[in-house]
Amino acid sequence: MVIGGLISNRNFSTSFIGSGKLCQREHAISHWRGEHPGVAIAIPRHGHGNMFYKHLGNLGADVALSRGLYGQFLHACAPSGGKILKPIGTLRDDRKHPCPVPFQTTCGIKPRQGICRRFQSHLSSDSVQSSQFQPRGLSTFSVKTTQCQNSEHVKPNRTCAHYKAEEYDITEANVDSLASAEGSTETVLVEGNVQEVSPWWGQFPKRWVIVLLCFTAFLLCNMDRVNMSIAILPMSKEFNWNSATVGLIQSSFFWGYLLTQIIGGIWADKFGGKLVLGFGVIWWSIATVLTPIAAKAGLPFLLVMRAFMGIGEGVAMPAMNNMLSKWIPVSERSRALALVYSGMYLGSVAGLAVSPSLIQNFGWPSVFYSFGSLGSIWFALWLRKAYSSPKEDPEVSTEEKRLILGGSIPKETVSVIPWKLILSKAPVWALIISHFCHNWGTFILLTWMPTYYNQVLKFNLTESGLFCVLPWLTMAVFANIGGWIADTLVSRGLSITAVRKIMQSIGFLGPAFFLTQLSHIKTPALAVLCMACSQGCDAFSQSGLYSNHQDIGPRYSGVLLGLSNTAGVLAGVFGTAATGYILQRGSWDDVFKVAVALYIIGTLVWNLFSTGEKILE
Repeated sequence: MVIGGLISNRNFSTSFIGSGKLCQREHAISHWRGEHPGVAIAIPRHGHGNMFYKHLGNLGADVALSRGLYGQFLHACAPSGGKILKPIGTLRDDRKHPCPVPFQTTCGIKPRQGICRRFQSHLSSDSVQSSQFQPRGLSTFSVKTTQCQNSEHVKPNRTCAHYKAEEYDITEANVDSLASAEGSTETVLVEGNVQEVSPWWGQFPKRWVIVLLCFTAFLLCNMDRVNMSIAILPMSKEFNWNSATVGLIQSSFFWGYLLTQIIGGIWADKFGGKLVLGFGVIWWSIATVLTPIAAKAGLPFLLVMRAFMGIGEGVAMPAMNNMLSKWIPVSERSRALALVYSGMYLGSVAGLAVSPSLIQNFGWPSVFYSFGSLGSIWFALWLRKAYSSPKEDPEVSTEEKRLILGGSIPKETVSVIPWKLILSKAPVWALIISHFCHNWGTFILLTWMPTYYNQVLKFNLTESGLFCVLPWLTMAVFANIGGWIADTLVSRGLSITAVRKIMQSIGFLGPAFFLTQLSHIKTPALAVLCMACSQGCDAFSQSGLYSNHQDIGPRYSGVLLGLSNTAGVLAGVFGTAATGYILQRGSWDDVFKVAVALYIIGTLVWNLFSTGEKILE
């Protein structure tokens, strides 16, 4: 049996294994090589006492191994549990053939915290076979030994180190191929605890955990919003509501939604996005669950409950924007925002797809109970995993925190909102005006599309509902494609200002082009394709104006999004009403012409006054 050891020739103090201190060199110099010529001793040039067995690394010229034998099995034993540990790397004979050396603990006992402060090992001279090979350039040493036969008999705070070898032809010259230019070695010892290898989900970047949680929140947001558009049909029959009452119920959501856009941004910038977004999700989830109860209590109660739901959803976008401004570096900003906003689109798809089945099998109240209850599950995960900034999160690694903080991230919360300064900046007004122009066309298409399919393309209601899902899917896909393109352009050196202008120009001019083609298209298939392409181009806005709030004022990103999204919601309200007025006196071509005109105005304003540089400190 050949015994090998790795002993550092620096920082030798008290122990070979334990708390980063190694055996005293004074006790290591003796007659060991003379008594045991078959034992190979390696004295690394640089000692590292705080690693267990990362890899053999670059063994320097001091390394020597016994001829005809290879490998070692290291047992790290203690009476506190079992764990198999494996290092990384293999030994290779470059001159002859590769010789992989699998290392593995076999005692099945996990090293306990506070490994013994003295390296004690039973080294039996009977197990040492003689060899003609003599290690070159190595100091002899002796080790104080103690009998260690079985891990069950080891006293607490002791660690047994057993070494075994198997026969293989490794010569001194073979080992020389392992030497590095620096001659340094990474040793194999730990400082007390042997840390287990984390699973893949434990190594997932924490900033993307935050992004996925925000994505899920927005998925639930639109699921809870669109369920009323499906449930309103059986509800109106049960409660004998006319069309005016249905319109009043549908619009009551926007009463609360408008109310909390700016307030939600102020709260998020002052108190942190975690608190505000968590409040929003749990608030609208409770309102969703209580909707059937309010409907049965009377119309006024239902209107109030829908407004309450709008209050909760109104703070979601500003709070999310605040969170991502602190968690996501600029090189990943477009992708992160695109993924989060695609959660809204997929939420609409899920709500429109699942609601009819639930209503048919369990009745219309089941939609509100099931969708609303999902918010409590999300809220539990949010409380456990989310933090308002990387500085507050103890789970963020040093490397990831360094990456995040290198992306112009605000380091302190806002105490006072400088309204005069904010409203005096031209890029802020470019955001507000562009958001209004963008949402006018978007809300018209998404609100009136079923009617257009039915009146112009002559689809029945089932077909209209089916094709209404297609634009949401298209937006979800193209939003992430646009985010990837934008971040790629930034990483290749293109200025943030140029990237934002390019992406938003696509988000404006693409829909404008495809809407002008609708009047020339005669087949329903091409009309649906044109609508899908229009909404796909619209999704590039996620990498344009929707990302720009964090660019120009990361500390006030919540307030900025609250301001611009208020204009966007007003555009949806006025645009939806104006479309009905235009259709009474004109045609669908007139509706599309108004949208195209606003798209062009938005393009001009955006390219003239927007910027990707920070203008608000």
